[in-house]
Amino acid sequence: MAASQPVAPPALGGGARPSRAALLAAPVRWPRPERLDLPLGELSGIGPKLGSRAAEAGVETIFDLLWRVPRAYGEIPDRVTLGRLRRGEPAIVTVELLGLRTVRVRRRGFSVIEARVADESGARKAVWFNQPWVADRLVVGHHYLLEGRLEAKGFTVAVAEPLDGPPPAGEPSGGNRVADAARPKQTVAGWGRGDPPGLMDQGIRGRHPAGESIKPARWRRWAWQATAAAGEMAEPLPAVLLGRRGLPGAVAAIREAHFPVTATRSDQAVRRLAYEELFLHQVVLRRGRVELRRETDPPPALDAGRSGAAVVSDWECGLPFELTADQVRAMAEIDADLGSGHPMRRLLMGEVGAGKTVVAVRAMLGAHVAGAQSAIMAPTEVLAEQHAVTVRRLLAGTGVRVELLTGSVPASRRGAILADLVAGEVDIVVGTHALLEDDVAFRRLALAVVDEEHRFGVSQRARLAGKAPSGHSAHFLQMTATPIPRTLSLTAYGDLDVTALHQLPADRKPVETVLATGTDREAVFGRLKGEVSRGRQAFVVCPLVEGSDDLGARAAAAEAERLRDGELREFEVGLVHGQMNAARKELAMSAFAEGRTDVLVATTVVEVGIDVPNATVMVIEGAERYGLSQLHQLRGRVGRGRHGGTCFLIAAAAGPRARRRLAAVAGESDGFRLAEIDLELRGEGEITGTRQHGLPRFRVADLPRDAELLEQARDDLDRLLELHGGLDSPALSPLSELAGSRFGPEGIRR
Repeated sequence: MAASQPVAPPALGGGARPSRAALLAAPVRWPRPERLDLPLGELSGIGPKLGSRAAEAGVETIFDLLWRVPRAYGEIPDRVTLGRLRRGEPAIVTVELLGLRTVRVRRRGFSVIEARVADESGARKAVWFNQPWVADRLVVGHHYLLEGRLEAKGFTVAVAEPLDGPPPAGEPSGGNRVADAARPKQTVAGWGRGDPPGLMDQGIRGRHPAGESIKPARWRRWAWQATAAAGEMAEPLPAVLLGRRGLPGAVAAIREAHFPVTATRSDQAVRRLAYEELFLHQVVLRRGRVELRRETDPPPALDAGRSGAAVVSDWECGLPFELTADQVRAMAEIDADLGSGHPMRRLLMGEVGAGKTVVAVRAMLGAHVAGAQSAIMAPTEVLAEQHAVTVRRLLAGTGVRVELLTGSVPASRRGAILADLVAGEVDIVVGTHALLEDDVAFRRLALAVVDEEHRFGVSQRARLAGKAPSGHSAHFLQMTATPIPRTLSLTAYGDLDVTALHQLPADRKPVETVLATGTDREAVFGRLKGEVSRGRQAFVVCPLVEGSDDLGARAAAAEAERLRDGELREFEVGLVHGQMNAARKELAMSAFAEGRTDVLVATTVVEVGIDVPNATVMVIEGAERYGLSQLHQLRGRVGRGRHGGTCFLIAAAAGPRARRRLAAVAGESDGFRLAEIDLELRGEGEITGTRQHGLPRFRVADLPRDAELLEQARDDLDRLLELHGGLDSPALSPLSELAGSRFGPEGIRR
């Protein structure tokens, strides 16, 4: 550690004890704010072993520790006399230490310290388990505040606070040790291994989150030392924002978050730190969008002219359905992107059946009439094949050539398609990961569309967009059928422009959702048989492909055989799952789509991209095993025609959380509202795998709890940018640099 030492908080003498509020307010001077980046080992009592354990919990520096704030606050136990202690109840006592000894135990690595303590009501035994260092800190004849609880072996101490200050050099302590040999070294806060002074002055205390091998009390002691280092911590937020939102300064927020004087002040402190995180993250995302435009090559010019625009307009008028207002708005936003001179980076998300594909096809038609090519990539062959059929149907009669390129395309056919792509004779290619192969090249790729974008990695998406002509970057449209809560769209997708389709076509009927148990299965399949008898079709979805005794869930292969031999023996029952090869899957899906199969037993391979208007019933076995959004996606496979649809959710032994999810699906048809509920129930990391593709792990902010703060942070940044003109302005460039150092590439990972 550098020779320059901080000024320690005032020592505790034998006179009146300063309150914790006074201690927190005491000035602490660091010569350089970068001391916050010092390793945790600079604090007293943290050696390599403890430092390694802390690092496993994500705490490596003093800054990390400062931002590891309590997740909750609780009342400090009442102060009582030794004579009023009750077995098992937490309490605080003020005592004089009469004697001290270390008890020998046979168990290796375990220690017991026993002390005789007394107050005006009498004397008792106090016990410290596995805290060997207290023998060097306790002095016979001195007074202490002890927190713990009365148990069979005595008053078990969790926290000890000296009332007479640390032992002077040379004064003997318990265990026949010399105190000056064990005096704590000067550290960041000037305190040694002891508990924070004034720790038990107030009525509340932060409950620090515990690591797997570090107790909360130890985190609390370290936090006390680290708060002193916040004395000259730079204030990252402009004063105008603090005033507008009524937020405390950085130093006060850090200290009050760890050691609050009142519950109100702890709430204000945590709110301020959460706002700071969300605001700086929005700065990073906004900077990423600016840098992307600055560094990315321009897209190929797309000028369709008046004749091209007329072709697109005539196509829209010839559609056999009326576009929704959301679709019209989305098309206008994409048109503006394509004509901006900058590469489009837009996320198109929509409710099940809201018509995302039509919006994408219209954009690809626009690229075609401008003389350019488009590609649409899907994660599975089944979905790619469905897209190829849909795109060809929608563009029938326009002269647009659409080809399908997947791993199952024969080599001879594949070679012909690749040659025509290079020659510019293929206008739109639909495919899977096969589009990313090195030998796949385009004459003039201008628009890349990725469906179910979260199933592709960052490099995969970039590789497709990079197949544009040399010196250019393709426009990029990402699509997802899973509605994403706004709180996530502002974080995981904050570097993209986002368009949401909420409206459904006017002729789309809502799907009835019915909760059922295993005992209802006969009635459920009775309803299914009735629909199929009337010429309709049905899905039966199972959570597994093959049976498993351990999981006890229904398997698709076995269920298909059971139904063929049992209650559905008079109907044609098909089977499709992810372990089948592409040819077999295509045969099964084609048979169902063409009506040659009455009931399709499947796994979640049918979750997206399957459009069979005649399907009116879906039975989901083991519904408690699915996520809420996944159930909504599966439900969206039925009711796509004029006959409506019914979805039966059959749950076996569903726990409380699963029951809440199932009830939410049954009671709510709005996918965006369901996504918000899913976020509330499961947390930000599990929605469509967002943790894997860009959602940051905030230290203090918690979504969706802090959704309002996120909105405020975004609005405040917009105001600052309007005032100063951009993040490169002299007034905001330091803020931009700080945000980048705080989050780094994690903030804009895509």
